Formats: sequence, C-alpha cells, structure tokens
Amino acid sequence: MKYIKLITLSLLALMIAACGTATATPEATPIPTVIADTTIISEGRLEPVHYTELALNANGLISEVLKVEGDTVAAGDVIARLKSNEAQTLEAAQAKAAQELTTAYQEVRDAQFKLDNFDVPTDFAGMTPPESVAAMLVNLDKARADFEPYKDINDRNLQLTDAQKRGQEVVTGTAKIFKKALDDAWTRYRKAIQWMELESAAQNANSRLVLAQRDYDALQDPTFAEDTAGTRAALANAEVRAPFPGVITDLQLKVGEFEASGQPVVTIADTTQWVVKTKDLTEIDVVNIKEGQSVTVKFDALPGVEFKGNVLSVSDNFSENQGDVVYEVTILLTDVDPAMRWGMTAVVTFEQ
Repeated sequence: MKYIKLITLSLLALMIAACGTATATPEATPIPTVIADTTIISEGRLEPVHYTELALNANGLISEVLKVEGDTVAAGDVIARLKSNEAQTLEAAQAKAAQELTTAYQEVRDAQFKLDNFDVPTDFAGMTPPESVAAMLVNLDKARADFEPYKDINDRNLQLTDAQKRGQEVVTGTAKIFKKALDDAWTRYRKAIQWMELESAAQNANSRLVLAQRDYDALQDPTFAEDTAGTRAALANAEVRAPFPGVITDLQLKVGEFEASGQPVVTIADTTQWVVKTKDLTEIDVVNIKEGQSVTVKFDALPGVEFKGNVLSVSDNFSENQGDVVYEVTILLTDVDPAMRWGMTAVVTFEQ
C-alpha cells in the first residue's frame, strides 16, 4: 500500500510541475489607427497683386524714352513721349481743358437764362416739360380726330361769307371751329416741345460742364491719383505716364520707331505685394478650399524657404487641364522676399 501511495504522490508532483512550466498565451498586439492624409497640394505661379499694361492713345513716332526696364517709377512719372499731330502734352491738354471748362460754364449760363425766361403757358401749370408734351399730344390727337371728317374742305370754303355758306352741303361753320381747335392744339404742342427742348439744353449743358470739370480736375491733379490716370492718358496722349508707383517690368518702346495706338507697350507692377495663382486644383479638391484658409508656399527658385499666405479668392469659373476640370485659387502671400520674380513656379500646401 505504501508503495502505491508513493507512486500516486510522485505522479501528482509531476503533474504539478508540468503545469508550472507550461508557456503562457501572449497578448494580442493592437493594430495602429491609419489616419487619412487630407493635405492638398497644388502648383501655381507668382504674380504681383497690382499691375497694368499701358498702351499709346495716339499713333506716332517715339521721340523720347526716359526709363528702362527695372526702373522704379512714381505716379505721374513720364516714361516716354510721342511725336504726333494728333497728340498733345500734359501742358497742352491742361490749357485746352481750362478753355473747355470756361466754355462749358458759359453754355450753362446761357441755357439756364433761356429756360428761366421762357413764358410757360397757364395750361402747363403743375406739369414738367415732358408731362406738358404728353398732355398736349393727347389734346392734339383729339383735335385731329375731330377735324378728320372735314379735312378735305379747302381754305376757300372756310373763308366763305355767311351768304355764300347758305346752301352749302358741308357745314363749313363746324369745320371752321374744328380747324381752329386743331391749330390751337398744334400751337400748344409746339410750345410744350419748345419748353422741353430748353430744359433738355440746360441739362445737356450741365452734363458737359460735369465732364469738362472732371477732365480739368484729372489733368490738374497734383497727386497723379490712379483714379484720374485714365483721363490723363486719354487727353495728354503725347506722353506715357505711370498711373501708380511701381517697377517697369516690360518696356517695348524705342526712340525713332513708329507705334500704333491700342497696343500694350509698357507694363508696370507694384512688387510690394504678391499673389500665387494655382492652375491644377480639381473639382474634388477645390470644394475643400475656403477663403482665408492658411497655406504654405515654396518656390523652386528659392529652395529651403517657406512662405506663409492665405486664400484670397476661389474662382467660380473653370478651365480644363489635360482633361480635368480645374479652378484657379488666388493666395495672398504674407511673406515677401526681394528675390521674388513674376512668373516663378510655386508649390502650395493648403493647411487643413
């Protein structure tokens, strides 16, 4: 019996030892969460916020070129001068504008004097000139309709004496009444037309005065403000002047060459502020772009430098690029570098 118990205890010890040396089950390794990359990257080109292309407003020979490409200009600076019979300098345009302003003032005084001294008929009381014309036309149409049955009666019949009228089949007395009413209606209608023409002449004179004053002020503007530059360019067309401060980025004028009006010959840009315009944002990406959104911009020509900016606008219009529908997005750069040049290629990263 003791032998059997010993074997049993030995087996029990072996089983406990086996259990103690068994390998534990390893814990499962967690699968990392995959975060989708929502970064939108686009290509674009650099251009100044503000630039303009200037064209000549008259045909002629270039007599002077006072600037070269790369020059900085102030508003009103003369870039070139034109020799032409149809063109005038700023000084000549100023003198002409002063004379035209004086003439315009005189026309206003004359037209207003005639209007003020017009004897307005009592029939027109409470009416404006156009209202009087409309009312007198109604009266005239009625008078014409009343006289219509008698229109074939000649003047001789209308001037017959009472004795001569006896036996006439046509009631010439009635015809005479309607004829007089028609004549009076024509007189009042012409009077209304005259009144309206006088008022129109006064209005036109005042309009010409406004234009003459505008031209005079634009030509005399000592600040050479941009909003008056167009008038100066049109009137002082023997000169090409800068409409605002900037840098001449393109100049296609040479002394002695003939130039035709209407063709761009000078480009001026304000290089103190820049924008990047994208060219490949698809319809899928553009819906995720918002005005004011922050962006990072890198230029191929300026490696290692990042520039900050914000979305200025998202175009509503589209174009096609290699079969894709794409939209232009304009980014206003908040960082500026003197090395920036118009047309540089940029890579834009839109921050989400």
